Amino acid sequence: MIFLMDLQMMLLDVIYFILRNSLRIVLRPRTKPIDGELVLITGAGGGIGRLFAQEFTKHGAEVVLWDINSSSNEQTAKLVHEMGGTAHTYTVDVTNPEDVYRNADLVRRDLGRDVTMLINNAGVVAGHRMLDCPDELMEKTMKVNSHAHFWMVKAFLPQMKAQNHGHIVTIASVLGLFSTACVEDYCASKFAAVGFHESLAHELLAEEIDGVKTTLVCPYIVDTGMFEGCKIREEVELILPPLEPQYCVEQAMNAILIDQPLVCIPRLTYVPFLCRALLPWESNVVTYRFMGSDKCMVPFIDTINKQVPNATPITA
Repeated sequence: MIFLMDLQMMLLDVIYFILRNSLRIVLRPRTKPIDGELVLITGAGGGIGRLFAQEFTKHGAEVVLWDINSSSNEQTAKLVHEMGGTAHTYTVDVTNPEDVYRNADLVRRDLGRDVTMLINNAGVVAGHRMLDCPDELMEKTMKVNSHAHFWMVKAFLPQMKAQNHGHIVTIASVLGLFSTACVEDYCASKFAAVGFHESLAHELLAEEIDGVKTTLVCPYIVDTGMFEGCKIREEVELILPPLEPQYCVEQAMNAILIDQPLVCIPRLTYVPFLCRALLPWESNVVTYRFMGSDKCMVPFIDTINKQVPNATPITA
């Protein structure tokens, strides 16, 4: 009897959340204020990390900028200061847990308070076929895109839980929800980041820590130069072009400000995500071939190899 009652309540909850989220597409929920929040962004020295720093500054947040490249990180800080914002820069290798923990303690000592929003944004791509890719580049991809999330969350989540206040944002990729050929290491790292994030979100819910929010951001290819040369079928690219970085960050911010658990950018990319789960493998294969997605990374890899063979990974 208890089982049947729980089943009934679960089904009612499922229907409620489907209707609520459908309604949110039409009627945008109220955004939360983040002025005064202390936001830490990894990979802040360029690409969408820099744009995130500027967007959070627009909303009145104070930003902590982490990047392995100190000069580019300082340039981001300069842009934030020119906007009238406050930025603190730290040169950190997020693949090194000791470096992460040491700098996390340093941030707390320097600023006298805890980070309340964590944006795990740092990312790299090796740009080589798996059999041609040096092992150290594949390891680097996994460390930056996946392992670093563990160290970052371990460094800052305890304080968020203690205060029952915080927000953890994972910048993953649609290639963490469905894959394509020739970027096995990148897809593996992003699938790992997605799995890590979702498990963490479930853990916080199971522990009834309702004040610490999570948002998983899965963008399509962003036109930052990270995947320069990547090409799908021309007719399909008319409706699914590479994302403008500013648009990508604005859409991600919209999701963060309403505590949305998952956002795929653009919305059209929800379709292959659902198809991967619902359709036979062969159906997805023929769809990929039609769209040109099966070989879309080949020109990108060829471009990278012509420029600098066995180069260091490209950052986001």
